[in-house]
Amino acid sequence: MTLGILGGLGPSSTVYFYEMLTSLTKANSDQEHLDIVISSRATTPDRTAYILGMSDKNPVIQMTEDAKRLEKFGADVIAIPCNTAHFFYDSIAENVTVPVLNIISVTTEAVKRSGGKTMGILATEGTVKSRSYHLAAEKAGLSCITPNDTEQKIISSIIYDDIKKGKKADIEKFNFVAESLFSRGADRLILGCTELSLLCREHNFDSRFIDSLRSLAEYCIKYCGKSVSD
Repeated sequence: MTLGILGGLGPSSTVYFYEMLTSLTKANSDQEHLDIVISSRATTPDRTAYILGMSDKNPVIQMTEDAKRLEKFGADVIAIPCNTAHFFYDSIAENVTVPVLNIISVTTEAVKRSGGKTMGILATEGTVKSRSYHLAAEKAGLSCITPNDTEQKIISSIIYDDIKKGKKADIEKFNFVAESLFSRGADRLILGCTELSLLCREHNFDSRFIDSLRSLAEYCIKYCGKSVSD
């Protein structure tokens, strides 16, 4: 089975996702790893800007074309390592004949398996406004809370002004928002932007943090018939 990655949303998280898939797959040789094809279309219009009405450039047009290309290239299943892009999930999935895995659903199920009841969402404003995680939480029987306006601006700045520009994230500001959500009742925090997943490489987050990118990677490995390494 060949996994197709609809990436470039942004490039750094796509690279990290491929690295994660490789490191998490239980394999004793090259041949035991996943077969993967990657589309990294960095020029895809910004998802959040479109969702918030700040841009008239609809990214779903490019994403759908790239999903079709992945299918033609031999992908048997497609993963999209970008939470905000899942605002357009239905449009993408209905235009290909292969399954498209859903990072929102996969991550929410990871929260449920961990015993979490109330999940706090750390993500782009586009993901928060789209209420993608709220809907998934309702289906899973979980509660969902989000940062207030001031806190959301901090998280958005960390994503767009720090990580996407290749700068070191302000972890003190990140922790300020995280602790605020915990104090308001969250027992799990979702790293619901794959740029925020990059923070896991530098900081030792505890088990209360659920990384959406890792959740998707582990699900992809199992879906493709492989085992996750210990």
